[in-house]
Amino acid sequence: MINKLLIIGASGHGKVVADIALKMNKWVSIAFLDDDASIKSSMGIEVIGKSAEAFTNIQDYDIFVGIGNNSTREKIQKKLEAKGASIPSLIHPSAVIGEQVELESGTVVMAGVVINCCTKIGKGCIINTGATVDHDNIIEDFVHISPGAHLAGTVKVERGSWLGIGSVVSNNVYITSRCKVGAGAVVLRDITETGTYVGVPASKID
Repeated sequence: MINKLLIIGASGHGKVVADIALKMNKWVSIAFLDDDASIKSSMGIEVIGKSAEAFTNIQDYDIFVGIGNNSTREKIQKKLEAKGASIPSLIHPSAVIGEQVELESGTVVMAGVVINCCTKIGKGCIINTGATVDHDNIIEDFVHISPGAHLAGTVKVERGSWLGIGSVVSNNVYITSRCKVGAGAVVLRDITETGTYVGVPASKID
C-alpha cells in the first residue's frame, strides 16, 4: 500500500490541495513537485523536484495534480494515467457527500462543499470551497466549479468547463464542454455552444 503523496504544483491551488491531504491523515509523508526552482517549500512542505520527476516516482507515491488550469491539469493527469500512476481523490473532512455519489481519480472536494445523492463527478475535477452540487448531477472530467457556485438538481456540465465564483445553474440545465461561466452569472437555459457566458441571465459574449 502506498502511503506517500506527491502533489504537482506548489502554488495557490496546490497549497489548498496539500491542506486537504494533511487533514485527511492518510499519508505518512507529503511532498511537492514544482517547475519554479525558486520555490523550496510551501505550506511547510518540501518541494523535492520538478513536475517531470513524478514519472520516476510512480511506484513509490500516490500522485495528485494540484494545478488550477483545467487543460494543463488534464494533460498531466492523462500522462500519469498512461504510465499507471496511482491518482487519489481528495475530500476535505468538512465536505458533505450524499449517498450514491461517485468521485473519480484526481478530483478534489474542498471545505464546505455539499454534493447531494446520485451525482457523478468525473476525473480531475475541482469542486471548490463552499460550492453545492445537488442531486443527479453529472460533472464530466476536468471541470472546475469555483467557490460558492451552486448547481441545482439534474445539471450536466461537460468536460473541461469552468463555472466562476458565485455562479448559479438552474435545474435540468446542460452546459457543453470547454465553456466559461463568469462570476455571479445565472444560467437558466442550456448552453450548447462553447464560449464565455456572463450576466443574469447568462448570455454569450465570445
